[in-house]
Amino acid sequence: MTPSKILETSESVDRQAQDITKAREVLQAEIAGLSALCEAIDARFSAAVDFIHKMKSSGGYGRLIVAGIGKSGHVSRKIAATLASTGTPAYFVHPGEASHGDMGMITEHDIVLMLSNSGENSELSDLIHYTRRYGIPLIAVTSNPQSALAKHADLCLPLPKAPEACPNGMAPTTSTTMMLALGDALAVALLARMGLTPEQYKVFHPGGKLGRKLMKVSELMIGFENLPLVEDSALMDRALLVLSEKNMGSVLVVDDAGTLRGIVTDGDLKRHMAPDLLQRPVTAVMTANPKSIAVEALAVEAVSAMTKISGHYLGSLVVMDGPKLVGMIRLQDCVQAGLV
Repeated sequence: MTPSKILETSESVDRQAQDITKAREVLQAEIAGLSALCEAIDARFSAAVDFIHKMKSSGGYGRLIVAGIGKSGHVSRKIAATLASTGTPAYFVHPGEASHGDMGMITEHDIVLMLSNSGENSELSDLIHYTRRYGIPLIAVTSNPQSALAKHADLCLPLPKAPEACPNGMAPTTSTTMMLALGDALAVALLARMGLTPEQYKVFHPGGKLGRKLMKVSELMIGFENLPLVEDSALMDRALLVLSEKNMGSVLVVDDAGTLRGIVTDGDLKRHMAPDLLQRPVTAVMTANPKSIAVEALAVEAVSAMTKISGHYLGSLVVMDGPKLVGMIRLQDCVQAGLV
């Protein structure tokens, strides 16, 4: 290796160390900001949740309008998206565009959540004035409680004074991280307040991996009318005929009332293979109390149950609604739905 290559390698290692050190300094600065924000959360936060929750639960057409300029605007967009995806109707409105016609998007039924680190941006003045003129509740998020935004707001959620991670102390870094985290806190607190269930959450995420993960067993199961059923008085020749016709890998044994007695699987056939198999009663071959899952369970729970059996996996689970047999869910259907 030439001297220049040795020098280049040494310099590269030094630069790498410096980069890693700087990255850790930035993250530590932002962690410190988040810790300070955590300590600063008080009754005003709960009051903000009350404001927004009452707007949503009043039965009207209110929405949460999230607004901000510059980097605070970018954070505002993300906060609005998070709120909307967790059940709180929310929109982002750009204060500059609001001054040129978009103010009409905001109604007297709405609440405005405005983000500004300094709270003194001139672009915010028209929107602040609009909320005051029409009695629209205004919630401020700012690190300057003496700012025009804070003073005119109905409620201020102050950000603690924390140094920006930027070495020049100018680029919004720690402050925007705190804003983003506070928005997440509001969204999750509202989600908890309204008791949003996974099924309701799925309504806002019908597509993609998240939507698939929230599918219920009832959405993937084979219904009762299509199940491979044999009566408990039948012989194995009848069970094998149903097994072949339905091609589901198993046969469910039920009594006259349709109550589940057991299951006959390929494994049961192998264990009881004998010259007289076809003339044996199904109750002598079946496995009683087969593995089952509730009809209201998530399909991913069924996948977990079918793939966590020691040494092997199950091809299917019986689906029950209380004591009633209602269907069967198969691993291959879960695979095709993208759950595995």
